Amino acid sequence: MGTKRHKPEDVIAKLRQVDVLVGQGQSLAEAIRSIGVTEVTYYRWRKEYGGLKSDQVRRMKDLETENQRLRKAIADLTLDKLILQEAAKGNF
Repeated sequence: MGTKRHKPEDVIAKLRQVDVLVGQGQSLAEAIRSIGVTEVTYYRWRKEYGGLKSDQVRRMKDLETENQRLRKAIADLTLDKLILQEAAKGNF
């Protein structure tokens, strides 16, 4: 069985839908089942996206992607620096 990746905007919408259903009197378990995810997934989403709005989630994901790209660039530059230091010492 394959996994389905939900977009952050969809996750926010589903979290709000659960809140509405619970507010209408459904139990939390029934509301979670009605959006088509497991309770574990619901609580993980709630922990990650809790009080965020759609635009905030999109911005957070963009920042995470940028952070990952910058970390990779730093790692590459650090490696280059270490190689050049070894070459300058004459240890090749």
